[in-house]
Amino acid sequence: MSAEESPGPESPASPESSRDSEAGAGWACGKPGKFNDLLPERVTDFSWRRPKVLWHSRNDVLARWFGDPSNAIRRRCVAALGERGTPAAFTVHRADPEFSFVLLGDTGEGDRSQYAVVPPLLHAAGDTDFMILASDVIYPTGDAAQYPDKFFRPYKDYPAPIYAVPGNHDWYDGLRGFLHVFCDLDADCTPPPWRGPLSFLPRLLWRSPGDVDRDALAEARRRYRGAPGQQSVQPGPYWAIDTPSLRVIAIDTGITGVIDRDQGRWLREVSAGPKPKLLVTGKPLYVDDDHRPGRIEGGGTVDEIVRDPAHHYVAAIGGDIHNYQRYPVTTEDGRTIEYIVSGAGGAFMHATHTIPRTRVVGEDAFRCYPLRGDSLSRYSRLYGRWLRLRKLFELTPEEATAAVEHRLGITAGRGYGKPAPSRRARFVASLLGVPRDGRRRSRFLRFPVRKVPQRFRSELADWDDPPFFKSFLRLDVTESHLRIRCHAATGCGDHETAPPVEDEVTIELR
Repeated sequence: MSAEESPGPESPASPESSRDSEAGAGWACGKPGKFNDLLPERVTDFSWRRPKVLWHSRNDVLARWFGDPSNAIRRRCVAALGERGTPAAFTVHRADPEFSFVLLGDTGEGDRSQYAVVPPLLHAAGDTDFMILASDVIYPTGDAAQYPDKFFRPYKDYPAPIYAVPGNHDWYDGLRGFLHVFCDLDADCTPPPWRGPLSFLPRLLWRSPGDVDRDALAEARRRYRGAPGQQSVQPGPYWAIDTPSLRVIAIDTGITGVIDRDQGRWLREVSAGPKPKLLVTGKPLYVDDDHRPGRIEGGGTVDEIVRDPAHHYVAAIGGDIHNYQRYPVTTEDGRTIEYIVSGAGGAFMHATHTIPRTRVVGEDAFRCYPLRGDSLSRYSRLYGRWLRLRKLFELTPEEATAAVEHRLGITAGRGYGKPAPSRRARFVASLLGVPRDGRRRSRFLRFPVRKVPQRFRSELADWDDPPFFKSFLRLDVTESHLRIRCHAATGCGDHETAPPVEDEVTIELR
């Protein structure tokens, strides 16, 4: 049985998960989710099809074509924090060796899929000591004006402080909104001019940060998250939380995933010593069966620091990709580091059925949520509706699971008994990007599921009815162990008070 589908350790109170039944996956909701009661009176469906949204997101394209100025901007912002008196260690200290926190990534679309995560999060992790948002707090362009509706309001009932690492979308306004809300810094760290024969283009087209309405943000904070226990000011866009049992280290990966040399130097310094450590990053180091080590300006990679046995990392968690994945990677010295993707906190879903039979780790060790069959079934319905070819495209979860089994050569049973897939199911699976026998997807005769820019594919991967296949992590730390549980947020009322546990791992802290 593949680890993707095999049942992991279960919490005693956990209901059936997607690995147990279709009902556990949320395909049949017994009652609607109460998250609908939390929605604002007017909810604007998030869409990249609006020309205004695409235009405001142009910095992503400019950064990839002409060079990412995030490192230069960050250095200026960090210098401004230093002038204000922020200690260079960028570290928050906690005295209690036993604590819990909740982590979720890519949250801020402000629509039903974001609010669907809130009730199960409050029930399963409302008693935690703090929250971490890992990447893309605000979609689409990180504007300060959107924090009231996409950050303060959704998490108004979470009673503890919230820390964050920025994602590429938060950088589209030069990180100005993020720095104001999380670091209490209002600074326009405009990028330096580009150099080269075509440098006039990025200088002309680059989107400058918008204005910050301090009074509006202060009012939103007072109205929604004004309790004393909810307040916090994090040291900077990258930071650490140091406790007697575990050091949580968070890095800022900018737009393209490269960190500046000053942050790299800080990361090496804060990673030193025998204390166990956990990395939080805007870009995951392992994702979609691919190793993305994270380049550091001037030489070296983030993963080289994580793998160094002298640094004692036990896990690395990244956002950016909107699903859950876990790769327990064994290092050269025999240690196991858990590499986790946790980017399903509210934004549209990235497919898991396009992940090939894993080679980074054995398929029996790999975990993902949603399951590949559920992902294919969901996308088949999206394309059937979009192309108005429902009879051709739409696959039931059972049909989709059979097609995934056939093409990947894995056992993906959920009590289906390994039925043979129909020709139609095999055809749809091929068109929607399920690899064949573990090979990477062909570039030809495939519909755009993952290999096109996000701003063009996301409207095909967004919906406003269950199952949403969102998730969040609860992490419990003692002096001897770190326990990580991935909870599902399906949007079904049946799952809000006891969200299913889709994956769980306990790590010994030495």
